Amino acid sequence: MADVRLSLDAFDPAAEIAAFNARQQYAGGIVTFLGQVRDSGGVEALELQHYEPMTLPGMQELARVTEKRWPLEGLLIVHRSGVMMPGDAIVLVAAAARHRRDAFAAADFAMDHLKSESWFWKREKTASGWRWIEPRPEDHEDISRWRA
Repeated sequence: MADVRLSLDAFDPAAEIAAFNARQQYAGGIVTFLGQVRDSGGVEALELQHYEPMTLPGMQELARVTEKRWPLEGLLIVHRSGVMMPGDAIVLVAAAARHRRDAFAAADFAMDHLKSESWFWKREKTASGWRWIEPRPEDHEDISRWRA
């Protein structure tokens, strides 16, 4: 049921959302989340690197766990890797369910895991050069609520 993709190239979020929504005739609620490169703080570029043997299988396992926890009609996870510019899409998660709360929870769960327990290493470029970015304490707090 889940559509899980690792993209080395830019993707069109509007087209992805429209195609996903068109397949969800039985869903009463569809939730989408789009993460993009911020155009602030002097960020000139963002690079996500990944470990290929683990990344897509890990994303697919995350989708399997998400689908097991909530009764979904559909799930979409698209994640970029490579160098991106401000305004570029990084990640798209869409969850469709018969009831909105399941869709909201599933999308939130998937994003919390992608943000704090993913298979990506992130660095940003500013006028000072490149620097690695570590998950924030808030990211770890967000994911801890799903362990209960």
